[in-house]
Amino acid sequence: MPMPLDSWDKRADQWIAWAREPGHDTYWRFHQDAFLRLVPQPKGLTLEFGCGEGRLLRDLVRGGHTALGVEPSPGLALAATSHPEGAGEVVVADATSLPFPDGIVDCVIAFMSLQDMNDFELAIAEAHRVLVSEGCLVLAITHPLNTAGTFGPAPQERNRPFLVHDWFERRTLVREAERNGLSMTFVLEHRPLQAYTDALFAAGFLIDQLQEVGEPDPQDKWSRIPLFLHMRALVRQ
Repeated sequence: MPMPLDSWDKRADQWIAWAREPGHDTYWRFHQDAFLRLVPQPKGLTLEFGCGEGRLLRDLVRGGHTALGVEPSPGLALAATSHPEGAGEVVVADATSLPFPDGIVDCVIAFMSLQDMNDFELAIAEAHRVLVSEGCLVLAITHPLNTAGTFGPAPQERNRPFLVHDWFERRTLVREAERNGLSMTFVLEHRPLQAYTDALFAAGFLIDQLQEVGEPDPQDKWSRIPLFLHMRALVRQ
């Protein structure tokens, strides 16, 4: 299983530096515009699971949302609320056990957080519990194909074959990233796509829209497989 949720607090400073370097993280290149297109127009309360240092929360506030973050790491929650631009309110809590009553939220956001949660099924169930009957969950995860294998050798970098190790086995991955003098340790769990769709159905959601996000540069080997997955799911009537 992935590291406990409190491991993010141990990596808080590392993540704040990584996430706040302009244009550095995948958020800016792959997610920001595409993901926000799935988020409905502001109405009532928008809740973000695992808001981290607050970058998406700040975008939601700028877009007119009344946004509330949920973040298990006290260090990251403090970084979000103390940012000069502001990021709405952040509650230090676990997304699998929310300190909120039923049916008070219009939209739940789970951006690149479910893959880091040991009990992501409980978080999805909690999202359903706090949503109003017309509400929705908008989520982003690392695409399961991305985490299912690695590129094998080939004479040309662009033509390296992608080798799937095991699609169905759930396993913890530790990925070390280093770029432009910054480093970050990512810990996540590979799960088959059905793990997420089963959890959504069991909780009472219906998938409304899906986006597979890839590398736009056709000369890059990563342009041949999806890197990330965006989904919007509605409360099933």
